[in-house]
Amino acid sequence: MTAPLLIAEGLRKTYPRPRRRLLRAEPPLVALEDASFAIAPGETLGIVGESGSGKTTLARLVMGFERPDAGCVRLDGQDIHALPPRALQRLRPRFQMIFQDPYGSLDPRRQVGWSIAEPLRAAGITGRTSLRDRVAEALEQVGLSAADAARYPHEFSGGQRQRIAIARAVVTRPALLVADEAVSALDVSVRAQILNLLMDLQEAMGLGLLFIGHDMAVIAALCDSILVMQEGRVVEAGPTARLITAPAHPYTRALMDAARGETLTRGAAP
Repeated sequence: MTAPLLIAEGLRKTYPRPRRRLLRAEPPLVALEDASFAIAPGETLGIVGESGSGKTTLARLVMGFERPDAGCVRLDGQDIHALPPRALQRLRPRFQMIFQDPYGSLDPRRQVGWSIAEPLRAAGITGRTSLRDRVAEALEQVGLSAADAARYPHEFSGGQRQRIAIARAVVTRPALLVADEAVSALDVSVRAQILNLLMDLQEAMGLGLLFIGHDMAVIAALCDSILVMQEGRVVEAGPTARLITAPAHPYTRALMDAARGETLTRGAAP
């Protein structure tokens, strides 16, 4: 059995609420409570739930952007929140994130090649030839050309910009990708292209993929297993085939009803 690439155990995260009374503090907002899961190399885990269910908080903890109040995240057996900053920086190429808004993650004043190379520079790869070659490789992996590195973000369509954001994520040759609502802003036809691209990259690179969304049809098309979240808690988890055919929790059944009529088969992007 393949050892897990990523293990999250008992994650909890709270945020302070603004005071309503001068001498009385408000109880904290519990954004995430006791979330646990594991991802193996080459596996896709879907996190699904409505806005405010804790999905993005979970992604930020997995990426090390925030620290949990309790629990831990282990990548390659290392607790990322216990690592000193330099050690975390050395580990960072192993896990990268794809954001919902690709335009927001690209500097509009810079050619896209510069933005794609940014994670490499952060990892200490600075040679001009190495950067150029790695950027060209990443662009070709996502269905664009090496010449596109010299263009600016506004010269591309929304779908192409998301491909550029994916190129930026895979340029370090990571083991894990975290995709937070990465296709929710795209048209249906473009969405299907991006989902197929992610599956192709996963197969070619052996990636572990944590895919976060609110559309059960999309999650089911892409993911091997699913975590269903509601109000900061995991209410149901299991293999995609079981959750599709026999959802146990009422909220899971509601999500399935909302997705009725969509393609709910792993590997058949809607």
